[in-house]
Amino acid sequence: MRIVALLACVAVSACANPERKAPYTTEPVPADKAGGFACAAESVQYAIGQKSSAELGSKLVKESGSASLRWMPPRSAATMDYRADRLNVHYNDDMVITRINCG
Repeated sequence: MRIVALLACVAVSACANPERKAPYTTEPVPADKAGGFACAAESVQYAIGQKSSAELGSKLVKESGSASLRWMPPRSAATMDYRADRLNVHYNDDMVITRINCG
């Protein structure tokens, strides 16, 4: 059992890169680098401080030109894959939006 746990730890740590920083941005991404979509998070920063909802999420995707939306709840894990056409909307325990970025 210990060997299995050790192998699992080694496998996970082999993929980790402590020097890598999250590539989050609020800058627009050229459409040719985002599969035809460009995330423009700066255009929807007005939503910070508003209560999150499905309707607001749809509006933010449309206004930012993003292909997709990822809700980022507090204290939750998220993949580190960078998607130039994805809008990330972070919110707190009260469902109030605290940060909006692309990635």
